[in-house]
Amino acid sequence: MSMPSRLGRYAVRRRIGAGGFATVWLAYDEQLDSPVAIKVLADNWTEDHHVRGRFLEEGRYLRKVESPHVVSVYDAGELEDGRPYLVMSYADQGTLADRLDVEGLTPEQALEVIRQVGAGLQALHERNILHRDVKPANVLFRTVEAGSGTEVRAMMGDLGLGKALDMSSRLTMIAGTPSFVAPEQAQGESLDARADQYSLAALTHLLLAGRAPYSHATLAAAAEPGPPPSLSTPERPFPAEVDAVVRRGLAPDREDRWPDVRSYVEALTAALGREAAGTAPAPWLPVDPALTQPGARPSPRPVAGTVLPEPQPPAEPRRRGRTVAAALVGAVALAAGAAGGYAAEQRRADRDVTLGDDGGSLFVTVPSTWHRAVADTGWRSPLDKTRYAALSVGTSPDWTATASTAQGVFLGILAGTELPSQVPQHPECRTAQSPYTDEGDLGSSVTVVYTDCPGGVTVERVVQVADNRLLWIQVRSATRATANAVLDSVETRGI
Repeated sequence: MSMPSRLGRYAVRRRIGAGGFATVWLAYDEQLDSPVAIKVLADNWTEDHHVRGRFLEEGRYLRKVESPHVVSVYDAGELEDGRPYLVMSYADQGTLADRLDVEGLTPEQALEVIRQVGAGLQALHERNILHRDVKPANVLFRTVEAGSGTEVRAMMGDLGLGKALDMSSRLTMIAGTPSFVAPEQAQGESLDARADQYSLAALTHLLLAGRAPYSHATLAAAAEPGPPPSLSTPERPFPAEVDAVVRRGLAPDREDRWPDVRSYVEALTAALGREAAGTAPAPWLPVDPALTQPGARPSPRPVAGTVLPEPQPPAEPRRRGRTVAAALVGAVALAAGAAGGYAAEQRRADRDVTLGDDGGSLFVTVPSTWHRAVADTGWRSPLDKTRYAALSVGTSPDWTATASTAQGVFLGILAGTELPSQVPQHPECRTAQSPYTDEGDLGSSVTVVYTDCPGGVTVERVVQVADNRLLWIQVRSATRATANAVLDSVETRGI
């Protein structure tokens, strides 16, 4: 789906993420002066009445619940082509999975996450709704203004697997995430709130111990999990009382678990005692400026005939090869500078993430920690001032800065009938290897590898992807192995 300018009455900013069933867009409610997330059903599922029903059901479930710890649905509608959409809370601080990719949590922070997630689950259960897919990727963070200033709040999101309790007691679809799903859910049995309580205990184990209690690869393995492992390790010891609370929450037989989520959270809070049961530090979780921020209010629509100014490229030297090199050095910073978002794309078992530009022309697979700053709406080539497909992905918005140690990759299409004689230079790196040419799946290419850079390795590659089109690739990574993996994953479509 190409980027629309508007969805209903909402002005679209950029794509936040996409999955098999839906695309999520960051948009702006101009009437209420507020950013929102809009989830649109994928067009290939519009005619599937079951999937369409599940999509709308998620909105109805969320609308029933009034809790600061559950994603809110503000509006719903249908596009001209028949696809339904939901207007929801915008999680500007990403997900718990994003946080854990970068660093772990302290016991105080972990307990506060469990408290807030538990409050969201309890609110769902009080409205007779099961979540059925509690995991780090479905714990969302957003900033809110409180009396003490801006704070981060945890919310439960993605009720795509959610079910009313009365429905779950009659018919249960076998689904969920194997490492966090309750055994009875993996077995397809009727469910109650204790299934979500089990998943919350599995999440607790991950946050406190630094590892999930199980590493099931399939739901069949999750159906017979065996006794729960000990929470404590020599590196991370916990009182026996804490271990007992989490073990009971992970009991394979639900009759042996805590009666509800509230009881579990209260017991965990009491067991952690002075170590983490007191007031969490303020702020309990710091605001991460590298994650998506709403940005300024959209500019008014220009008057017909008005042309908005574009950044001016560097003056063109005489030699074409040097033109490419000199112009691209500054241009990649401009293109990457538009990044401020994160994309929740298809996440592989090895924790890599595949992302694409908004036009579906460029794709790359990167480590999941890299997709904290994403720009996917194209760039204006400094060579001919024409707009082409581009994608920038990095660990922070300033990953292209000369002295930055951040990591990232930039892909950009530009006009050209031959490979340049020189690629962009990197004087901040101590060593530049000799250029080498190759004939690969994408076409003929020239590559230069720079080592001993501030962040490790920088690779510049230009590929002749069509008779009159070049693809410029820049990768900055800590190791050559990572750079090679990213380079090998690049794909183009329709070029």
